[in-house]
Amino acid sequence: MSNEELTREDALTREVVDLMAGLVAIFHREYEEAAAARSLTGAQAKVLALLRRGPMPMRHIAQTLSCEPSNITGIVDRLESRGFVTRESDPQDRRVKLVAATEQGQAASAELRESLNFAREPLATLGPQERQTLRDLLHRMLVGASG
Repeated sequence: MSNEELTREDALTREVVDLMAGLVAIFHREYEEAAAARSLTGAQAKVLALLRRGPMPMRHIAQTLSCEPSNITGIVDRLESRGFVTRESDPQDRRVKLVAATEQGQAASAELRESLNFAREPLATLGPQERQTLRDLLHRMLVGASG
């Protein structure tokens, strides 16, 4: 590959990264606004979103959100006080506490997710095949990033 081709490729990569950063910024802003409209912090909303997968240990929540376990304790305390989550002992290891979303927490998470419109209109401009290609490329990038 020539230097000119490498320069063009690098410029294209930078442009793609800048576009992705713009999308991430819009997503974060809308996510925080949607959470606040439901009297949730962004972190509380993220915990509820994680719990859609099912009950999980607090340590796993902390690792997934890249924060200290003590921060998760406070977040879970506040969610529990609002009836959005419960803590249960893990049947395999009674020392481990699993956090589970209640029906109310699941409903709040689903409502928040449904309210996120930032990508719906732009995605509607793409045809079904284009959306599928975009999904496949994003999936491939995420799998590659998680190594």
